[in-house]
Amino acid sequence: MTELAGRVAFITGAARGQGRNHAVRLARAGADIVAVDVCGPVSADNGYPAPGPADLAETARLVEAEGRAVVTCQADVRDSAVLAAAVAAGMERFGRLDVVLANAAICNWNRFWEMPDEQWQTLVDTNLGGVFKTLKATVPAVIAGGRGGSVIVISSVAGLKSLPGQAHYSAAKHGLVGLTKSAAIELGEYGIRVNSIHPYAVDTPMGTDPASLVMLERHPRYLGSFGAILTDQPMATLDDISDLVLYLAGDGSRTMTGAQLSIDMGASKV
Repeated sequence: MTELAGRVAFITGAARGQGRNHAVRLARAGADIVAVDVCGPVSADNGYPAPGPADLAETARLVEAEGRAVVTCQADVRDSAVLAAAVAAGMERFGRLDVVLANAAICNWNRFWEMPDEQWQTLVDTNLGGVFKTLKATVPAVIAGGRGGSVIVISSVAGLKSLPGQAHYSAAKHGLVGLTKSAAIELGEYGIRVNSIHPYAVDTPMGTDPASLVMLERHPRYLGSFGAILTDQPMATLDDISDLVLYLAGDGSRTMTGAQLSIDMGASKV
């Protein structure tokens, strides 16, 4: 498949999980990749291990195994200067940018009135502020290309339906909906489409965080908020999400912008 041949995709949170799978799938479709990840711990409140430099190196190896070129950058999405340097490195290597995939995020748990300010601020700065800074750093290069492009924001079912035990996560992911819609309006004149994807449970270290079970054991009343319609499919695969990423990155979705696409086993409807 070469639908994206000649194009370049910038992906945050690319060291493993969804980000790595998206990078490999986009490369398989013909795109060269700028792969960005913090490659280290972001919050002590996270209940799952952080990726490291070796994980990002493995992503690069897998992209190259698909026959595509890759630039890797260790960068915290909260740092605009480092993101700008990553964009510059990608432009120096490839000379263009066509697809932006704002995927980096963290997740942790607490009731909001028991949540330290730092826990709230770190997550919101990463999951909402980090996407804003990613788009701010990358979009000028897409505009300068004059070819249009696609910006894909990975939100969550929690961006459509608030969930208990993670008010900060729900607030940040809801915020991404507003950011997506505003960006779509502002970028429409340049032929750049902006859409958000809203997964539920995905088979990644973050998606299988054991801390979520601790929260539900402490507060079993919250369990009802985590239901879904397709109960025989309790968790999405990485390819389930990447299939939608590829659709939004390609020309088949050329008439779609400002949309929120749920891929959540119906969880946002119950």
